[in-house]
Amino acid sequence: MVDFNRNSLIGKLHKTEVWDIIIIGGGATGLGIALDSASRGYCTLLLEQSDFAKGTSSRSTKLIHGGVRYLAQGNIKLVYTALHERGILIRNATHLIKRQCFIIPCFNLFAKLKYLAGLKIYDLLSGKFSFGKSKGLNRMQVKKLLPGIIAKNLTGGIEYFDGQFDDARLAINLAQTCVEHGGIVLNYFKVTRLLKENEKICGVIAVDSESGREYNFKAKVVINATGVFVDDVLKMDQPETKLLVKPSQGIHLVFSKHFLNSNSALMIPKTSDGRVLFAIPWHDHVLVGTTDTPLDNNSIEPKPLRKEINFILETIKEYWINSPKEKDILSVFAGLRPLAAPQKNTGSTKEISRDHKLIVSASGLITITGGKWTTYRKMAEETMDKAISAGNLKWVGCLTKNLKIHGCTGIHSESHLNIYGADEEKIRELIKQNPSRGEKLIDGFPHTLAEVILAVRYEMARTIEDVLARRIRILFLDAKAAIQAAPKVAEIMAQELNYDEDWERLQLIDFIKLAQGYLPSAD
Repeated sequence: MVDFNRNSLIGKLHKTEVWDIIIIGGGATGLGIALDSASRGYCTLLLEQSDFAKGTSSRSTKLIHGGVRYLAQGNIKLVYTALHERGILIRNATHLIKRQCFIIPCFNLFAKLKYLAGLKIYDLLSGKFSFGKSKGLNRMQVKKLLPGIIAKNLTGGIEYFDGQFDDARLAINLAQTCVEHGGIVLNYFKVTRLLKENEKICGVIAVDSESGREYNFKAKVVINATGVFVDDVLKMDQPETKLLVKPSQGIHLVFSKHFLNSNSALMIPKTSDGRVLFAIPWHDHVLVGTTDTPLDNNSIEPKPLRKEINFILETIKEYWINSPKEKDILSVFAGLRPLAAPQKNTGSTKEISRDHKLIVSASGLITITGGKWTTYRKMAEETMDKAISAGNLKWVGCLTKNLKIHGCTGIHSESHLNIYGADEEKIRELIKQNPSRGEKLIDGFPHTLAEVILAVRYEMARTIEDVLARRIRILFLDAKAAIQAAPKVAEIMAQELNYDEDWERLQLIDFIKLAQGYLPSAD
């Protein structure tokens, strides 16, 4: 078994004098590149300033999809690529990706015909990677599939299929797979400077946030995959460089599952501001989002805006009989999209490309930004092909199209342990060793104490937030429940990591402050 342990991996750093590839950023894109690089046999190091998927990559709408709205915009190439990547991903990470039924309610015949025609094109573009054929539904069929729908003026609807997943869990599994192929990935390592020789980048200086120790890492190629923070790294290279990214914020509200009361997801194709809204069953709750708000500043922990919360509540009220109120919100989380900046400052994110952008600076720094989770593998392949050329590395072809991701079992069950895939056996072994570990972490959630131990021993969790936000998703599902669970998590982590009571106390203070930001009353 490969040792996915932070201290062990740090202990191996001295064995490499010059890395082939150093990746800055441990979100979907960075981890995808690290796995692509390591699986091709290149000496690979990834450095993440916080935890893996701490930012945008854990705050998505949990969809692996082609993008119906991109089809409406005429971006056929992006949709085609995404649909094919969707098919590859469900094959390589079966434990995390599942087929999800979506219903578009229609309130006139023209809308029904329009959306059905568009989704037939969607089906056609998916080819052999189809998740199921879309079809028209009559009024009664829609009411049966979405029993909470407001039926007034409802003429029918469209049923289509896409993919759903757990984003942060996939990020952890990508990191594990990278290490299994010889790469090193480290969280809480902040890159503070780029190293140069003769105006060419030859490495980075990074600080281990836990120990405070500074490291000089030499590299043939450095890749900037820091999402909304790509401009910060670009300015380390060229202080006068133009901004590459225009951030856009999207929020999601989480409610009790009874508000949707369906295994099907609701897709609202056009809101009052012309966007798309989803209500999706996720981890025994219902997730509703997203918004699209232009911002001028980045943040590692973005805050939902009052107007965004109100917008979602007002929009969903038009479709649900028993529409949720603000008091029903169990958690609200915000994420920032790293959209390619427009040439003109119009203030509208509708004019900003959703596709990715790949550039090579005069210094040799490679920067990748934009894109989405569904296309992370293809983006990584393109980035590595560019890196091989830029660094004059020996050519090795991409292998990730047929590479199983850590945990992949080939099956998808409805048990909450399904997200662990093959690692479910580790949880059972931990409980077998000590049956008390089988106790529930908190009432109302299926997670056990053993899962916290697994997160620390085998998934590089270093803080309460790492566990409750990204290893098990309680913070994203119910912020108050996460606060209640935090003391037990702190106690287990302190035992596992040999920390004292002061660490527990400070961790609890930090986490409770953070978690309160996931409650709408904190706005």
